[in-house]
Amino acid sequence: MQFYGAVPSHDLTYSDVFLVPSQSAVSSRLDVSLAPGDGTGATIPIVSANMNSVTGPRLAASLARRGGLGVLPQDMHLQELDSAIRWVKAQSTRFDTPFVFGPQDTVALALRQVPPVAGQGLVINDRNETYLGCIDASRLATALPDALLGDLLHGSITSLDADDIDGPRRAFDVMTEADLDFATVQHHGAVIGTLSRKSALRSTLYQPALDAQGRLRVAAAVGINGDIAAKARALVAAGVDVLVIDTAHGHQDGMLRAIKIVADLGLGIPIVAGNVVTADAVGDLVGAGATIVKVGVGPGAMCTTRMMTAVGRPQFSAVLESAAAARELGAHVWADGGVRYPRDVALALAAGAASVMIGSWFAGTIEAPGTLDRDAAGGLYKESWGMASTRAVRQRFDRLDAYDLARKTLFAEGISSSKIYLDPLRPSVEDLLDMITSGVRSSFTYAGATSVEEFHLRSLVGIQSAAGYEEGKALPVSW
Repeated sequence: MQFYGAVPSHDLTYSDVFLVPSQSAVSSRLDVSLAPGDGTGATIPIVSANMNSVTGPRLAASLARRGGLGVLPQDMHLQELDSAIRWVKAQSTRFDTPFVFGPQDTVALALRQVPPVAGQGLVINDRNETYLGCIDASRLATALPDALLGDLLHGSITSLDADDIDGPRRAFDVMTEADLDFATVQHHGAVIGTLSRKSALRSTLYQPALDAQGRLRVAAAVGINGDIAAKARALVAAGVDVLVIDTAHGHQDGMLRAIKIVADLGLGIPIVAGNVVTADAVGDLVGAGATIVKVGVGPGAMCTTRMMTAVGRPQFSAVLESAAAARELGAHVWADGGVRYPRDVALALAAGAASVMIGSWFAGTIEAPGTLDRDAAGGLYKESWGMASTRAVRQRFDRLDAYDLARKTLFAEGISSSKIYLDPLRPSVEDLLDMITSGVRSSFTYAGATSVEEFHLRSLVGIQSAAGYEEGKALPVSW
């Protein structure tokens, strides 16, 4: 990356900079590879944050199916993490994971998980897990809240046979010919997934992130305390593909010890560690055995670290310096936090990040953990909270006695509850991936780059004023 003009003497965040177009021989966005090349096996440079309100098994599976990587949070108990990893590994790599309900479940219950939008649906099984039928989610919009889902099974939605679908293009054509927007996919009479016309189309554009056994990839986080070696071994035994050693202040002796413990186990998977914001910290973490360093202190939407402690650093400069240091050591960085638009993802990659970690942006999606609620105006939202907040601390240390838990909670910081609204036009994490990767692919073509590494080298970055940033925003209404 080069600066367009003088190198700035002060730190910069994403809104302070822009990409300058360069001469390009790249004629199509589809000629671009977004694979990060950081050893994780991802095919797009998007990682979901290890936050309780962001990454659960369903979001991790959906993200991996499109080439990204979900990081399950460390606050999950080991048994839960083991179960979640194995669940992700068991999901179809070709078809969507169904939302399954029973015939006695109500419409109100279903709407807590699935909004009444096109392309979504419900699979109805009896107590013996025998398939009874499916319901297009859009039907829930006109059904009474206390209606039983079983009573909505009038007629049936056509199912697709997996043996008749030899590829995503064929699936799209079959659904188009049958005028289907949603269908179950069966194999030998058993439902193995669901499919929408849009998800079939996506499968022609994305490559799933798969392990050596052809299963979806998934990452998991651990802290720096407790029996780290035992937990790391257990997660690898469950099938985890990437281990993230995570703490708010990554440049500390406890982190270095934790990295060395895990590295000495020789588990054969990438080790991510953070969070840090300086070249010195990157050198120490990589020296201890980390292969990827997580960069970012304070830029997250749920984080109050900078206002509480004055600690942190503007994210663009933090990534730029850290990525340069990591590159010299043969390591990589993930840019963690501070992205609000696809442009920010592109700028993080331009600064040298291999992948970009997204938190609150993904919290308001169908696949994120938690249930859907409606505000007084009818807007759908999910709750999100910071990982240093009182709510997160109570979840993390729920097995402590009341006194020790109270002491931990006394020093909590961050937002304990925030409403993250579903975008009516992009309610799914896959919808957001479409928007993000579309923008980033275009950024590559403007820079004349066909890969993430080329983008690192060819990006030309300029400095702008606050007015320059505002000028770049579209107007939702006329002036």
